[in-house]
Amino acid sequence: MSQKLIGKTAAITGAASGIGLECARILLEEGAKVVLIDRAEDRLNLLCEELGENAHPLVIDLLDGPQVSSMLPKIEALVGPLDIFHANAGAYVGGPAAEGDPDVWDRMLNLNINAAFRSVQAVLPAMIDRKSGDVIFTSSVAGVVPVVWEPIYTASKFAVQAFLHSTRRQVSQYGIRMGAVLPGPVVTALLDDWPKEKMEDALANGSLMQPREVAEAVLFMLTRPRGVVIRDMVILPNSVDL
Repeated sequence: MSQKLIGKTAAITGAASGIGLECARILLEEGAKVVLIDRAEDRLNLLCEELGENAHPLVIDLLDGPQVSSMLPKIEALVGPLDIFHANAGAYVGGPAAEGDPDVWDRMLNLNINAAFRSVQAVLPAMIDRKSGDVIFTSSVAGVVPVVWEPIYTASKFAVQAFLHSTRRQVSQYGIRMGAVLPGPVVTALLDDWPKEKMEDALANGSLMQPREVAEAVLFMLTRPRGVVIRDMVILPNSVDL
């Protein structure tokens, strides 16, 4: 690795698995100090031991609003002023709207929307004061292309896109870059409720990506010259036609 992020600090939500974990790995490889945020305390501690001295666990329940709003001082106590914040944590619900469980929807919407927005609000004021920073969202291609079999998830990602780009235009004057990586289907726990046959077919025909591929896209976004922002990076398996 080229160590492009030496001296930088980062925090990633939902970092105990999947895309969040792979993003933590790649930022660490590039020299950053990284705070891995998740509620899975035991797993976080084990992962950070494995990842090395620049990886720091921070246990936060992202569905607990006050915990989220008060997280910045805890992050700064571990790594100092924050350069990069990645709002990655999310959940997935698919299926017909007429057959869904609104209680399940509520939890997903709270995580994908409320927790994401609140976490970004928690870190932005300090970035504004320093006139520097990067905020990345893990969004989805479903945030720009309505997906017929996942209307509630699609709605949550459209909300992310709206918040992101409205806020981006507010804070760009302070030297803060905001953008989203919008992957197609990725092999993560979010797809655990996919029917077995659908998952097997997707793996066989190459229509699923690996989390590392998303992490490489995030690294590209973060390492552009400061005068350049990648607003949205859509990445798809080559066999997906959208």
